[in-house]
Amino acid sequence: MTISKAREAEDPLKVGIVYIYASKNNTIIHITDATGAETISRKSAGMFTDADRNKPQPYVAMLAARAAAEEARAAGISRVIVRVRGQGGNRSPQPNNRAASAAIKALVRSGLKIIAIEDVTPIPHDSIRKPGGRRGRRV
Repeated sequence: MTISKAREAEDPLKVGIVYIYASKNNTIIHITDATGAETISRKSAGMFTDADRNKPQPYVAMLAARAAAEEARAAGISRVIVRVRGQGGNRSPQPNNRAASAAIKALVRSGLKIIAIEDVTPIPHDSIRKPGGRRGRRV
């Protein structure tokens, strides 16, 4: 019984962590090893589009996730834990769900097995005042 070279390079116990930061302006995918100390790949949606208006779009987030997943597979990572983060604080507490879900789909289609998906958006327990004053920002 022989094991192919692709199977040898891929350690089934090698786990990575995928951090997806999905704000209303951009999507950033950052893949680290299990300890979080070593960065394997870091891609943003702005690297795959010229127009700023396209950075938060799901298709561009999918391109960034696919490129990051290829680098992770080359490093031997086969299983990942996904941590999705929105802007948080006194800004919008939910991530850009369309871009984040497109990025997760691209990770799965690239051959990475997802162990868990967590939401790690920072939620303030007692935040500072939102900028703009009492009557809001006047344009």
